[in-house]
Amino acid sequence: MNQKAIVLVSGGMDSLVTVSIAANENHELFFLHMNYGQLTEDRELESFQALIDHYRPKDTLIADLSYLKDIGGSSLVDLNMQISTSGIHNNIPSTYVPFRNAHLLCVAVSWAEVVGATRIYIGVVEEDSSGYPDCREDFIQAFNHLISFGTKPETLIKIITPVIHKSKAEIVKLGNELNAPFHLSWSCYRSNDKACGVCDSCRLRINAFKKTGTQDPIEYAIPINWEINN
Repeated sequence: MNQKAIVLVSGGMDSLVTVSIAANENHELFFLHMNYGQLTEDRELESFQALIDHYRPKDTLIADLSYLKDIGGSSLVDLNMQISTSGIHNNIPSTYVPFRNAHLLCVAVSWAEVVGATRIYIGVVEEDSSGYPDCREDFIQAFNHLISFGTKPETLIKIITPVIHKSKAEIVKLGNELNAPFHLSWSCYRSNDKACGVCDSCRLRINAFKKTGTQDPIEYAIPINWEINN
């Protein structure tokens, strides 16, 4: 019997490939999306709806975490803060939303207990990302430990992170192997129309496609040279 699985679906590239992995493992899927006042909330929600149409999950949930915008502390939710376009950080970048993944996972665990899901898939990436502390393996391990104490003993819920130790290029390669619909995904931090091509998230995505020798199917606001970047 297939296991029920909650999949956190932001609409981004990493979560898309994570969805593809969960679908390939023949789980009964439940898609969870979060609105937290991010600048690209509308565009991410559009991608989420498109992925619902593509993968046809058993059920979906859109959670309102807009209080994270009220808390602030991140350029993704605060217009007075600048989104980095340098791609280089000595410290945690301004796009880090303080402890966001803990909030996301708490909602996922609550829903998993109700629907009887035993797995929660999240597309966090540790090795080739922006250095967010709540994307690290030790954070996920600690959260799994927390779940074991804070849920009914028969639930046996576990967080699954299938791309956590992959580079962005490896994620693109795997997504292509799984026929992931990259054209439906959205990674840009700044724009709801054409991807800006210069924010840190766009830079990581563009370089990943270049390294695989493939062209990203989404449209960018600036010309992109898709020659292989070694």
